[in-house]
Amino acid sequence: MTGITETLFVLSAFELLQPSELVGVAIQAVSKASLYVMIAAGLTIIFGLIGVVNFAHGSLTMLGAYVGGFLIAVIAPGGVLSLAAFFVAALVIFLLLTVAGGMMEKALIKPIYDRSPVYHILLTLGVAFVLDDLIAVGATILGIDLISPWQAPRDAMPDFLSTTYTFAEASFRGLDIFEILLGVLTVVLVWFFLNRSRYGIYIRACTEDAEMAEALGIDVPRTFTIVFGVGVGIAGVAGMLLTWDIQGLMAQGGGATIFLSANVLLPAFVVVIVGGLGSFEGTVVAALLIGFIDALTTWLFVNEVVTFSALPEIAIFVILIVALAVRPRGIFGAEGVTLD
Repeated sequence: MTGITETLFVLSAFELLQPSELVGVAIQAVSKASLYVMIAAGLTIIFGLIGVVNFAHGSLTMLGAYVGGFLIAVIAPGGVLSLAAFFVAALVIFLLLTVAGGMMEKALIKPIYDRSPVYHILLTLGVAFVLDDLIAVGATILGIDLISPWQAPRDAMPDFLSTTYTFAEASFRGLDIFEILLGVLTVVLVWFFLNRSRYGIYIRACTEDAEMAEALGIDVPRTFTIVFGVGVGIAGVAGMLLTWDIQGLMAQGGGATIFLSANVLLPAFVVVIVGGLGSFEGTVVAALLIGFIDALTTWLFVNEVVTFSALPEIAIFVILIVALAVRPRGIFGAEGVTLD
């Protein structure tokens, strides 16, 4: 039996090394990395400036998925125009969740900034439980199945995104390319926001020395509020994109379900920790690494090299354990933010 197993692995490795398979896995890896970076970007910039570990991040992503999915289902006319409807809905979701995130920061997070991180964790966990229940109630009222992926937003997806294409004998979905383009756009916009905008300068100043920044006339509380809101807004757009991706992350299946909050929260934390708490550059690099591991292990499962569906999830958490053991600060760990 051992000899047969070894033979299967050798044959599978040979198949994976074929150019068509390598290209297909590479496209899947970058596509998944794009989703990871969109989900984790908000988490890392919130922690990088404010030092708050937001355990409601997954629930806020799921909120974006359901509200955004509802908007797409209502306004998308079908065909190419559905793509325009997606961007309109994405803008609305970003603005709505940015405002909601800002309100959450001012009303709930701000009063406990000077408390132990345990208070931050307990508060955001409580917010997550409340949001999950409210989403479940709202979906039930609208007659949406909470267990199976919500079909209505997927029905509005343009055909050219759901179609599987072949290039150099490698197969990939149109949605994969769309996710890569959105991921690149997210990285560029967040980098510009952090490095070229006025609030980016404020953020760097507040990260280095909040008291000195305030003495120089920077409105530190307002900066905190805007950063928290923007982080939540990015997560909401990522959740909306996941309503179209039925494959999802870590071979767990995608689409809008009640499990979405947990399915995105854990890998988001893995990406942020491996990349380095508070480092956006580290988040991008870690997302690429985790995306590759996810795509490779998913390929092994789909091609029946292994029959254990949890392999991608296990592999990703093994990466987390190794990273913490070898470099606890992460790849680009920031020194300016601590949990003391």
